[in-house]
Amino acid sequence: MLNERRPRRNFTTEFKEQVVQLYLNGKTKAEIKAEYNLYASTLDTWIKQHQENGSFKSKDNLSDLEKELIELRKRNKQLEMENDILKQAALIIGRK
Repeated sequence: MLNERRPRRNFTTEFKEQVVQLYLNGKTKAEIKAEYNLYASTLDTWIKQHQENGSFKSKDNLSDLEKELIELRKRNKQLEMENDILKQAALIIGRK
């Protein structure tokens, strides 16, 4: 029983907004965690996301560097595919 984990729960955006509003209106984190059976880290994350940009979606909360890294990885994958196509074409043309 010591390491028993709670099943993963999914929360709606509306629920997250309501919980954050309770905190902003003066309810303590301890009261909110106890009442809604939340982890401290979950509540802290929601509050931070709300304060930073008002969105609870992880893709909206990426830093500029993280967004740039994602774009560069996409671009790199595209260039690798194009390079592979050109190699295949060169092999085909070289046989003729």
